[in-house]
Amino acid sequence: MTLPLSIEKITAHYGATKVLEDLSLTVADGELVSLLGASGCGKTTTLRLVAGFMQPTRGTILLGDKDLTRLPAHGRDIGLVFQSYALFPHLSVMNNVAFGLKQRKLPAAEQTRRAVAMLDRVGLSHLADRLPGELSGGQKQRVALARALVIEPPLLMFDEPLSNLDAKLRVDMRVEIRQLQRANGTTALYVTHDQEEAFSISDRVAIMDQGRIMQLDTPETLYQRPANAFVARFVGFENLIDLSVTGRDGPIVHAVTRDGARLSLSQDRLGAIPDAFILATRADGLQVTDAEGAEGLPATLGLRTYLGRAYQYQCEAGAGHLVANGSLATPFEPGARVTLTPNPDQCAILAPE
Repeated sequence: MTLPLSIEKITAHYGATKVLEDLSLTVADGELVSLLGASGCGKTTTLRLVAGFMQPTRGTILLGDKDLTRLPAHGRDIGLVFQSYALFPHLSVMNNVAFGLKQRKLPAAEQTRRAVAMLDRVGLSHLADRLPGELSGGQKQRVALARALVIEPPLLMFDEPLSNLDAKLRVDMRVEIRQLQRANGTTALYVTHDQEEAFSISDRVAIMDQGRIMQLDTPETLYQRPANAFVARFVGFENLIDLSVTGRDGPIVHAVTRDGARLSLSQDRLGAIPDAFILATRADGLQVTDAEGAEGLPATLGLRTYLGRAYQYQCEAGAGHLVANGSLATPFEPGARVTLTPNPDQCAILAPE
């Protein structure tokens, strides 16, 4: 049985330092939600609170109808997968996986049956008698995952579980984790600092900063429609351009930058545009041309970098420092005067900071 998780107005301190403030989050039954952010943003503290490793200053944590807020960690019946694996070095793979079943005092035959079945699911049946010290990093992580899943917890939590693995193994393991979580239908909370990992594995992602959730949404929405400038920068919008509307012609909005550069934007493609706004775009969303006098952002090209699929230019414009990707077929030299034109399909409209 799996259950929804509800975190309601949690505040937490480390000594005199406030780490979380009135944080609320709901993870639906069977949903995987990732907490994503830089070190110190509060994501691991949130996981520790749910796990029972620390107590909140105020607020409530519910798993289904069960109030976890003041329960000790061992009374919460939660599956945990750690960055460090946390395997017992003196126990075999089989006994590591069966450990939680033994703690729950299941009959020995049932412990063996479930542990064998789970090892088979994670592809480690042939290593059942080995000790953790005889395993690779990926194999250790599979054992840790099997140990967490075999107890059939109503909630499964991951604390940076792939950080110790090499790049290719991280990709393989995140696919395995997602497949197993979906097959079990387990409600899951996943902590990571890796954007690609979070986006690839999650139903929804909460981007955090200074103990607050800045946006909670599907990976697609976060990537394409960030809610604010912080999230936009976090998900790779290198260019944030301040604009003011000077006129409206049906769906077409005419706007200027602070230095007077003119842009015309379509609300049919971008959505509603307020009188003052930020146009956010990635480097791929700025077209580089040598059309002087054309509508767009006049700029001087600085450093040119070869990316394989494109050249990337560091650009100085009246609107500020901008980054644009240009075609390999028509390279520009550093120092060239160009015009940068946003592609509306690769832009987002944000409120001014």
